[in-house]
Amino acid sequence: MASKKTNRKQSIRDDASEVGKTKGSLRIAISVFILFHLVAITCWALPINWPLMVGVRVITRPYMLWTGLFQSWDMFAPNPPTTNTYFKAIVITQKHHIRVWAFPQMDQLSFGQRYQKERYRKFVENMSMEQNAAVLPDVVRHIARFYNDPSDLPQKVMLIRFQSDIKLGSDDAQARPKPYDFYDEYIEPEDLR
Repeated sequence: MASKKTNRKQSIRDDASEVGKTKGSLRIAISVFILFHLVAITCWALPINWPLMVGVRVITRPYMLWTGLFQSWDMFAPNPPTTNTYFKAIVITQKHHIRVWAFPQMDQLSFGQRYQKERYRKFVENMSMEQNAAVLPDVVRHIARFYNDPSDLPQKVMLIRFQSDIKLGSDDAQARPKPYDFYDEYIEPEDLR
């Protein structure tokens, strides 16, 4: 009887030891994850080109782009944007109804909403670059799904770019943005899935 109690106590101690090892391993994994992100984001965000920081950027670039954690300093230097640009989508349905979907514009949002939707601004900036044209069919299909009404399916989606020049050093009112047809695509029923 005494040996059964001893074996049971030993088994409980072994189980507790295994749980402790697992918790220790989990803590180490979480710490490594946090440390990796702190180093990657710091090296990516600081506008310093030391060889070590450039090396970290090169290594972490695929991950930073994939997760959307990338940051660029082109808003400030060396060539700040000279145009104010925003996009709207026009959705034309089979029954010829027109729906307008607007990407969030930071200047029309509250501070809290800006914080929450900042990724839209970055996405729109990157979407409009020529080298990222491959995402445009997915963008229009995604917007079409917002208007997926079986009785009046979306037939075509047009992305319209609105653009006006920023007059540096001028107190004049900003010019009214001019619309440009940026991209359009017909929507097939299988695109709405």
